[in-house]
Amino acid sequence: AMSALKVNWGLKIVLLYSGFVALILTLVIASSKQNVDLVSDNYYEQELAYQDVIDASKNQSTLSSPLSIHADESALMIEFPKEHAQQNIKGSVHFYSPINQLWDKKIDIDIKDGSLVVAREDLINTRYKVKVNWKVNDKNYYQESDITLY
Repeated sequence: AMSALKVNWGLKIVLLYSGFVALILTLVIASSKQNVDLVSDNYYEQELAYQDVIDASKNQSTLSSPLSIHADESALMIEFPKEHAQQNIKGSVHFYSPINQLWDKKIDIDIKDGSLVVAREDLINTRYKVKVNWKVNDKNYYQESDITLY
């Protein structure tokens, strides 16, 4: 009777350990299949462009006022500083959603009257980081703002 008890006890340890190993393997496999949107696909290019962003942000800080971004039920408006009102403004607006990459929206800027209007149906009701890159008279500007659309 004593030897039978020892075998059962040893078997229990073996089963416990193999169960633990199986659990860890399952977790490793499951986590390796997770889709991670946090890291950008073109990370290296973005790193190179980062100095441009710093320079463009410095240029933006010399303007009379920051970009004004506001929204109503029908549209989102981006108003450029008054010194750019009559200028040719070219560039892009990137609506970046930290929640879902599919909600991101990129819009080209090509205006003369100093304000850009984006229809609300083109955007999702969520929190966006609005990244605006624009160029006036061969000088680059950049501003990042947060907006929550309801």
